[in-house]
Amino acid sequence: MTGVEEERGVEQERGLIAARIREVLAGPARPVALRGARKVDASGVTEGFWLVTSGERIEACGVADGAHGGVDGGVTAFDMACIEYGVAPSDILDVSGFILVPGYVDIHAHGAWGAAFDDGVDGIEMARAGHMMHGTTRQVLSLITNPVDTLCENLATVRGLMGSRSDILGSHLEGPFLALARKGAHDPECLKDPEPELVEQLLEAANGSLKQITIAPELPHGLSAIRQFAAAGVVPAVGHCDADYAMAGRGFDAGARIMTHMFNAMNGLHHRKPGPIPAAAEDPRVIIELINDGFHVDNAMLKLGLGFAPHRIAFVTDAMSATDCPDGHYLLGALDVNVEDGHARLVSNGAIAGSTLTLEKAVQRAVVELGMAPTDAVEAATLTPARALGFEKANAVTEYPLGLLASGYAADFNLLDADTWAVRSVWCAGRRVK
Repeated sequence: MTGVEEERGVEQERGLIAARIREVLAGPARPVALRGARKVDASGVTEGFWLVTSGERIEACGVADGAHGGVDGGVTAFDMACIEYGVAPSDILDVSGFILVPGYVDIHAHGAWGAAFDDGVDGIEMARAGHMMHGTTRQVLSLITNPVDTLCENLATVRGLMGSRSDILGSHLEGPFLALARKGAHDPECLKDPEPELVEQLLEAANGSLKQITIAPELPHGLSAIRQFAAAGVVPAVGHCDADYAMAGRGFDAGARIMTHMFNAMNGLHHRKPGPIPAAAEDPRVIIELINDGFHVDNAMLKLGLGFAPHRIAFVTDAMSATDCPDGHYLLGALDVNVEDGHARLVSNGAIAGSTLTLEKAVQRAVVELGMAPTDAVEAATLTPARALGFEKANAVTEYPLGLLASGYAADFNLLDADTWAVRSVWCAGRRVK
């Protein structure tokens, strides 16, 4: 088999996986019960953990059969929950020896498996499948800077899919309201000042589906746009900016509640010019994104940054279409990108052009390579990103809260290999997708 034939075979297989995931998510959610796992989430580590779902929601949890006391005939709390919620015997799974974590939540990613979230319905389904297979059960779809009409079309496409895709949380505009000096891999010809009329045009196109927008607060209308988006229910993020410490603080006071990929595309730390990072770290209202791939941010700075804001660090991937694909030539919007050794750079000037990271890898790196506490690593990929956009509580998009393995939360969870933390099985909204 030639390299071209092998590549086509992979594409066909991935297309089938994407179609299967679409069908599974469109179908009914069946009650399921898991027992015997080592549970790891933001609330702590529990051995011998079990949970029972009614379908899309976790209904009951416990520790080891009989830990709550058996009843007549030795029936345990786990047995009773299985009966109460109608779990079929074939859906009662012994997962002893595995780690059980909540489904990963990525609030900043652009694509995977050769497709981008800007590429229409088919591209979104393919890219989502790529991340789903690595345990990202819910995702905000980040849209790259493009002409305004194209952005409006892409926002409408995401909005149209949300009714049938429970795994799509909404959209994130990373642009066009970015500082030219800190544009990164965004097309400079498409950058704009966020004048009120333009903000309203984007809000209208999204029709409630826009969840996050990155803004350089120092732009002429930057602060007013932050207020305008926040008033419309969108979470503004400070990023791709040339802002100093004071201006970043003004952005957060105006309503920004996220810092877009800390350290990247912003002024760095300096002892006399602190820049925007300390402004975010000292503000308890702000969730801080971090790309944990060892390339965007060196491991030494990653370790330092993880301590800046405990429980407020959200792992994001900023993943582009080349994620989980061979090295080679790709597009980021209309810009040419080369990927070598998994690192993406613009052909034109060598600027970093997104990542090829998955949240599976980010959590693995955090625990295995950086020595991060497992609960903190999992929190950074689950509860904290969910909290950044209000998904840690009941909401109109997911209905049930995300981010914990607890009664009342969405039935999103991953089974991981106990040694490598690799994702082995995935459930999204009570549906097994891997």
